[in-house]
Amino acid sequence: MEIHFRIIGYLLASLALVHIIFPRYFNWKEQLNSLTLINRQMVQVHTFFIAFTVFAMGVLCITSYADLIGTKLGKHICFGLGVFWTIRLFVQLFVYSPKLWKGKTFETIVHILFSLFWTYMGVVFLWTALN
Repeated sequence: MEIHFRIIGYLLASLALVHIIFPRYFNWKEQLNSLTLINRQMVQVHTFFIAFTVFAMGVLCITSYADLIGTKLGKHICFGLGVFWTIRLFVQLFVYSPKLWKGKTFETIVHILFSLFWTYMGVVFLWTALN
């Protein structure tokens, strides 16, 4: 099971670092310009803290997988992470509009890859927590 935690850890750390390109990729300078200052800064600050939290989850999986797998507290943490990523999967499937990815090759690939990633994490964390 430790290999899955290491894989997840490195993928989460990578995902967190990808957030660095979001402002440029999504053209936030122009797109967020029409928002009020508070809304614009909330998007920016929340994106930073999401990336920071995802990075911290990744580091936890890389450095503390033995504790996550082998202790009662670790299993409780895994349960929480499993629920979190399973809910994220449902958001991916049922909240984001298919208009964002259907008929677009790159976006469809990203949608499928992230759906698989959220599924993988949900399964690994919940399996660990419940066994």
